Amino acid sequence: MSDNIDEVFSLEQEPTEAAIVFGDQLPLARKYAELLSRDGDLLGLIGPRELPKLWSRHILNSAVVAEFIEDGQTVADVGSGAGLPGIPMAIMKPKASFVLIEPMERRSTWLAETVVPALGLKNVKVLRGRAEEAPLANYDVATARAVSALPKLLRMLTPLVVSGGTILALKGSKASEEITESKPLIKKLKLASFEIVTAGDNVLNEPTTIVRVRLL
Repeated sequence: MSDNIDEVFSLEQEPTEAAIVFGDQLPLARKYAELLSRDGDLLGLIGPRELPKLWSRHILNSAVVAEFIEDGQTVADVGSGAGLPGIPMAIMKPKASFVLIEPMERRSTWLAETVVPALGLKNVKVLRGRAEEAPLANYDVATARAVSALPKLLRMLTPLVVSGGTILALKGSKASEEITESKPLIKKLKLASFEIVTAGDNVLNEPTTIVRVRLL
């Protein structure tokens, strides 16, 4: 019994893909993994059962989304929680600016006072609040991971994004169904297009599925 418990709660060994994804930024990713594994359960950031897949399902899964971010862009990560996908993306894209928007005090405080200083991320700010409390139409891109179904998510995110901007919603196997459910919002939210894209195809065993929504 105890052997099984130890296996469930053991931290995932750093996979070889981490060096490929992060390159010379890998030390920052390692530090982030260390902070998450140390504080995650205590602060309700990430459950202990997630530790065996911390790198593969969370950190790398988030980092590869940076493929769709350009230098100089401003990115809002809504419902950032433990900093996913925002922190790994910010590590990958030091020349883009990220605002992590998180309503829960203990999470936003941890991000602002522990993670950002420990990693020395000059391109990251933390905003404690809900999406509707963030500055409107200020961002080139908005991202979200495990926040809500796409129709509700689009209502939250579209006011934050500039005309012609992009929403990147990390989704799973039901991505196409959620797009279908969202299509009645096209006119109201001034959406230009929906597209299912993947990130990390050449590196990860399970690439990240993203619904990319472009605004008019």
